Amino acid sequence: MMVEAGGLVEQRKDIMKIRHVNNKMRYINKTIKKNRSYKKRKLHQDVVPRVPKVLQQLFLSCREVFKGPGTVPPASDVNKLCSILDKMKPEDVGLSRNLEFFKATGVVKGTPRVSYTTIYQCDEFSLCIFFLPATAVIPLHNHPGMTVFSKLLLGKMHIKSYDWVDPVSSQQSMPPSQLRLARLKADSVFTAPCDTSVLYPTTGGNIHQFTAITPCAVLDVLGPPYSKEDDRDCSYYKDIPYSAFSNGESTVNEEESDYFGWLEEIEVPESSQMDRIEYLGPQIIESGSY
Repeated sequence: MMVEAGGLVEQRKDIMKIRHVNNKMRYINKTIKKNRSYKKRKLHQDVVPRVPKVLQQLFLSCREVFKGPGTVPPASDVNKLCSILDKMKPEDVGLSRNLEFFKATGVVKGTPRVSYTTIYQCDEFSLCIFFLPATAVIPLHNHPGMTVFSKLLLGKMHIKSYDWVDPVSSQQSMPPSQLRLARLKADSVFTAPCDTSVLYPTTGGNIHQFTAITPCAVLDVLGPPYSKEDDRDCSYYKDIPYSAFSNGESTVNEEESDYFGWLEEIEVPESSQMDRIEYLGPQIIESGSY
């Protein structure tokens, strides 16, 4: 990706600061007894930092809940994942509110870039963290055929989201161009810690935009993940006030017009480009006993 020299230097600083938290994570080493029959086993356990229980629980539950493309978790499974995510803290993924990245208060020059890291990914689901500097934006985008859980770990963020009024047909009640009517689902500011939000293939605010008010970290669980090969590519939109194209022909009441808007699909915006960084937090255990 093309990045201006100044931005690249700043980005590298942010990456180093994000990575540096791993040096601040403190895992308590258990005392190794002199019982020779257990000595080797205990030495091995102490060398590998233990994954936080809630992170491992999230991973194992995701393996049970997500059944692949074309499926949506039942309410009981959604509640299960939400209860786990609601308990999660920044430290569970190797983060700390004391990092310089999250304490930045200076004026941001230009358009700050979003970074992300992947904790785990398979065909059924992925666990990712997005890092947004203050004023950074993840533009309005969709999640085709996906169920997504978002947990704001750190920071203060404005979230705006929509659902299609007619999720089945895109040819009915359409104004000129490619505009399509959508219902406003959320338009609020969230501050960590807060409850987990959930979006579904056709409900829950499937099309959303994140705007960081302060530096933020968001943990996303996507099931299934984006995949161009499986027609789950990301589309971007711009929203237009409902009144701009109503022409008095719609059945939407004037009192309700603020809760609707027209969405127009756009080319991939430059602000959607992100920098990928290596995940150096606690590692989940994929196999064996925990």
